[in-house]
Amino acid sequence: MNNFLSFKFIKNDFPSGLVVFLVALPLCLGIALASGAPLFAGVISGIIGGLVVGSLSNSQVSVSGPAAGLTAIVLTAITTLGSYELFLLAVVLAGVLQFILGIVKAGTISNYFPNNVIEGMLAGIGVIIFLKQIPHAIGYDKDAEGDFFFEEKSGGNSFTSLISAFESIHLGATIITAVALMILILWDKIPFLKKLKLVPGALVAVISGIILNNIFVALGSSLAVQTEHLVTLPVVKSLADFNSIFVFPDFTGLSNSNVWLTAATIAVVASIETLLCIEAGDRMDVYKRYSNPNRELRAQGIGNLLSGLIGGLPMTSVVVRTSANINSGARTKLSTIIHGSMLLISVMLIPSLLNQIPLATLAAILLLIGYKLASPDKVKHFWAQGVYQFLPFIVTLLAVVFIDLLKGVAIGMTISFIFILIGNAKKAYFFKRETYHDGDVIHIDLAQEVSFLNKAAIKMTLQNLPENSKVIIDASNSIYIAHDVLDLIREFKEYGAVSKNIDFGLIGFDKHHNVENSDDLSKNVWVEDRTQTGSNIELLETLTKEK
Repeated sequence: MNNFLSFKFIKNDFPSGLVVFLVALPLCLGIALASGAPLFAGVISGIIGGLVVGSLSNSQVSVSGPAAGLTAIVLTAITTLGSYELFLLAVVLAGVLQFILGIVKAGTISNYFPNNVIEGMLAGIGVIIFLKQIPHAIGYDKDAEGDFFFEEKSGGNSFTSLISAFESIHLGATIITAVALMILILWDKIPFLKKLKLVPGALVAVISGIILNNIFVALGSSLAVQTEHLVTLPVVKSLADFNSIFVFPDFTGLSNSNVWLTAATIAVVASIETLLCIEAGDRMDVYKRYSNPNRELRAQGIGNLLSGLIGGLPMTSVVVRTSANINSGARTKLSTIIHGSMLLISVMLIPSLLNQIPLATLAAILLLIGYKLASPDKVKHFWAQGVYQFLPFIVTLLAVVFIDLLKGVAIGMTISFIFILIGNAKKAYFFKRETYHDGDVIHIDLAQEVSFLNKAAIKMTLQNLPENSKVIIDASNSIYIAHDVLDLIREFKEYGAVSKNIDFGLIGFDKHHNVENSDDLSKNVWVEDRTQTGSNIELLETLTKEK
């Protein structure tokens, strides 16, 4: 699965890459517009995010490109530095700093993001997408596609935009949205259509939107959607136009302290957003594969360096495109690379065709993505988990919607830490393996209290368990085990242990843990086996040092 550019799952990855391309194109343009940068700057960032970062990253599902969370920083930086060329230098330097962060393994902080905060962030982004796409769905395109902030530059907010949108509904755009939604929903429900895996419903929805609008135009109908409600990609008509796409950094600004301050700001914010998205992508990945966060930072650093060198915006791994990729059935990172290739080919060869796509059609695709991210079932799930799980989740959700992503996550993290202090969480330790021989049973005892802070060590331990081994995790002494850790154990039992042919047993878990104990393991056998093997396994430290 991790082989570079494996075409084994092309039937899954090609349609996924196509869907991500359709979602990414207007977002690249919209984020560039909202950032006060040239429109092609967003496209350049999207292409490099797909081709370069997609190739270098070991994440199978995440997609990189210009991020809405950086628009305010970019807009302020361009104004403060006085020229776009100096800003590009800051992007290049930010890429270098990100690469260094990956080298020093700063990405490991991603293991300390609790699951309820990550899920709250995803749900919050889903709510934002839904709120922001309703106006586009009914033909009110005052705000750019890349604007994902509750407070809008026009002076209003997402709610006032909704009110204004419903006061000026464009019937033609609404019809196009309704048709697109019908196609997207039915495409996954009708067995015959589901078999057409290489033809994603999103592509059919987009084509239907183009055809419908051309019919409206040909009939001279008032339902026709005009240019301001269509994708607006600059058209390259000559070599001079092509050369104007690329802008290069001004390296004379290396002594400018503001350039370095901007670079450090972009590097830190982009890295945190990337790590959050990588963790979220791993949570959404149906195959539960783990990404290397340090390798991701190095890939992002190279991507930002290249993007800055040829005039592109800074990039991060982004949730909207990543969730579109996963929901479309992507299996490997080939889908990300395909999306980058399509961006490159399409803007060079068929920009006029792309400019016929109604924004209402793309809004329909994003509405479904937003709904899946903020599904009511997710809220019910965390409600059922109790206040310690629900409160950080819902606070993060609301803060992401009404403030912004990073502050929302910070608030959610703070609530989680307060709960940890209230619960007087103790350190959970991991095993020290003195010797291991074939046939020995590795015993892992969980401490009295295991919090999400211990997730990184547990993940490292499970990842480094030897193949074809016998492993027993004992929770007999545990009073509290964080849901994050329980999720990790369940997922490893179902996927990781199977892939490594590990005989994996669980004992001592209570009913409220929602983890099924192994029926064929009795306490007596466990104790007897432990005595015979003499594999003095204690929960003291991870296998990191052994590596």
